[in-house]
Amino acid sequence: MSEPLISATGIEVVYGRHRRSQSNAGEHKVLHGIDIYIDRHETVGIVGESGSGKSTLGRALLRLTEVTEGSISFDGTDITHMPERQIRPMRRRMQMIFQDPMSSLNPRRSIRQILTEPLLFHLVAKNSADAERRVRFFFDRVGLPISCLDRSPQELSGGQRQRVGIARAALLEPDFVLADEIVSGLDVSTQAQTLNLLKSLTREMGLAMAFISHDLSVIRSVCDRVYVMRHGLVVEHGRCDDIFANPTDPYTKLLIDAIPLPRIDPGWLDRGATEVTNEAALTN
Repeated sequence: MSEPLISATGIEVVYGRHRRSQSNAGEHKVLHGIDIYIDRHETVGIVGESGSGKSTLGRALLRLTEVTEGSISFDGTDITHMPERQIRPMRRRMQMIFQDPMSSLNPRRSIRQILTEPLLFHLVAKNSADAERRVRFFFDRVGLPISCLDRSPQELSGGQRQRVGIARAALLEPDFVLADEIVSGLDVSTQAQTLNLLKSLTREMGLAMAFISHDLSVIRSVCDRVYVMRHGLVVEHGRCDDIFANPTDPYTKLLIDAIPLPRIDPGWLDRGATEVTNEAALTN
């Protein structure tokens, strides 16, 4: 069996800890010894209610949040406490799509600048013309009109901004993408369209992805395996079909029972995307 792309063992994150202090006052432990792995080309869900620690776990895997205990390996390299100057060249291979794209898109830049500058910085594109060609290709791939390139982020809709975020991550040709609650603020039809886009891109590009959500219906529609988190602990993990068919932890059963459908409906994603296509045809 090949080595996982990402492997984390016993990781803990404690907020409010001061290195020079001997006191534990003011500390808040968010993660309690988490073990998780993500194989190449695999999409793994991380699910739990607000405050479960799922976003902290995702950011720890990218070394955006420092771990207090444990170890993290990326493609066979221990990155747990790797200095930023050493990990910086690896950043291109580990990308993130944010829940609120406006928080990660510079409002003073055009969409063209936001997308072409990382390509040139990371030497993915040979020159400005190559960067422009790549951006135009991905704009077509994610279903955005070329006219959006000259707009600023605040001139786009929420769904369009999320597609820009997806394009920005994919353009850098990463090995791993973290998607943190990226459809929670979108309507059902736009959710379906966005999730189908992600599924296509991960399949075509061979990406590994961690998909963070509080919604088990979304997790089941896009993920191969799932980790269920509560209070900073993994209470259950396994293949999505197995977890849905036979949940063993009472908390997982509660999450499944809370899905606002009379039964789990795996076909909503395809129907939602079809509705978007039909609406677009009627308005054009």
